[in-house]
Amino acid sequence: MVDFPGGPKAFEICAKFCYGMTVTLNAYNVVAACCAAEYLEMTEDVDRGNLIFKIEVFLNSSIFRSWKDSIIVLQTTKSVLPWSENLKIVGRCIDSIASKTSLDPAKITWSYTYNRKLSVSDKTAGDGMKFREKIVSVPKDWWVEDICELDIDLYKRVMTAVKSKGRMDGVAICEALKTYAVRWLPDSVDSLDSDVHSWRNKLLVETIVCLLPSDRGVGCSCSFLLKLLKVAILVGVDNSAKEDLLKRISLKLYEASVKDLLIPARPPQTTLYDIEMVLSIVKRYMMLSHDLDVAKNEMGCTDLVLGHGSLLSVGKLIDEYLEEIARDPNLSLASFIDLSQSVPEFARPVHDGLYKAIDTYLKEHLSLTKVERKKLCSLMDVKKLTMDASMHAAQNERLPLRVVVQVLFFEQVRSVAGVQKLRDTSHSTTNTDEESEKTAAEDCNSLEKQMSRIKIKEDAFQEKCELAKQSSKNSKSGIQLLPSRSRRMFDKLWGFGKGHADNRSSETSASSQSPTSMVPGDTKSSGSSSRNRRHSIS
Repeated sequence: MVDFPGGPKAFEICAKFCYGMTVTLNAYNVVAACCAAEYLEMTEDVDRGNLIFKIEVFLNSSIFRSWKDSIIVLQTTKSVLPWSENLKIVGRCIDSIASKTSLDPAKITWSYTYNRKLSVSDKTAGDGMKFREKIVSVPKDWWVEDICELDIDLYKRVMTAVKSKGRMDGVAICEALKTYAVRWLPDSVDSLDSDVHSWRNKLLVETIVCLLPSDRGVGCSCSFLLKLLKVAILVGVDNSAKEDLLKRISLKLYEASVKDLLIPARPPQTTLYDIEMVLSIVKRYMMLSHDLDVAKNEMGCTDLVLGHGSLLSVGKLIDEYLEEIARDPNLSLASFIDLSQSVPEFARPVHDGLYKAIDTYLKEHLSLTKVERKKLCSLMDVKKLTMDASMHAAQNERLPLRVVVQVLFFEQVRSVAGVQKLRDTSHSTTNTDEESEKTAAEDCNSLEKQMSRIKIKEDAFQEKCELAKQSSKNSKSGIQLLPSRSRRMFDKLWGFGKGHADNRSSETSASSQSPTSMVPGDTKSSGSSSRNRRHSIS
């Protein structure tokens, strides 16, 4: 009886049938009874209407017509292998399940398990429906929770059959894989790393990766793929599975959030997060974006998911990610610069996010040398800062003085251009719009030429600032940022030349007192200088 398929209970069913006693078959014992009857050769050749025939009728008329019974029977086949496999019960159960998943949801009349929360779109669509209509409405992914009870090997075969039918879209496939991962993968990192379940977790992740749909990443969300990548790194999956995930993530990077990109670093890395992995993903994204743009132009493809809008999203994402990882004391300057430069200029039209990241890095890495601070700040283009960021940068003591001067200069250029535009608008009866823009552009060019001719030596400049601070303690009327010589230098910088200084003195004075320009050489009536009112936002 040791090798008897199904054990004593299956033998009892066969014995009762032989003695004409009533036998009760159900989804839990029919497979064992079928294997036992085959072992005992209870075929039609021995007696008409024998047990094998009765079981076959029961399977076709009841089990394979029922959704949940098909799943239960498939689960019981594992205890009687290889008999259930040789008798093709496993294959028939899989085919029954896969066929039912591809049916039109409107034709589903059997019960199924659906405990997941409705998406926002589903809730919105259901708000205007009557209560009864909500009950009978069947979602496309109605089947994913029931098959989550299968072991990984049977689950893989069922999902392979579902995909082979060709009637299930990538979104439903990904929802099924996500639900199975949530059901069986542990939540804690310690459980993932434990030796007890490490082999099982590794097999589970590799199976899910190989079952992902090949639809250019449209089906699965980037958040799910990145979570899968984090687990894959922890459990140590093979390189081919990680490579597949990286390719898919690269196509969907514009959908990711900063939290998704916070991949824990593994030894021998000393940083909190795996910066090299994120850098690799960004470079892949940029290469794919370029290649797909070429394909779109050459072949006229319209189903490509990458575009200019997605590039802008990636640029903003990386700036926010840089701000987050800048708090890591072990993050090297080279890694910060490499990741920042991985984003092209056109993907970063505004540098406010990059400025916040640089400021955070300067705040957390106080040991940077003067050369390193200049190298770090060279990543930022002060002309691309908004007014709020410029105001903050002008008062930021962590920035090199040259950067502060550049911020003040271009803020002054912006103010002058604005005043010039307003003046030209008031005289629109005599000047056309084109002439006004030309005049403002000429003034800005003149200022930029003067800026390029003036060479500021930072060491001398800093000494003068220290002298100014010392002298400011004895000042009664207000605090000055720079000594008189430096102020004269800035007056020369912000003037319009000999021919224009007198005519536009009132405009220059108005703009220098504007809160947006923050001119360090302002008069005493402007109160305390911007240099002494520097603060930081984190």
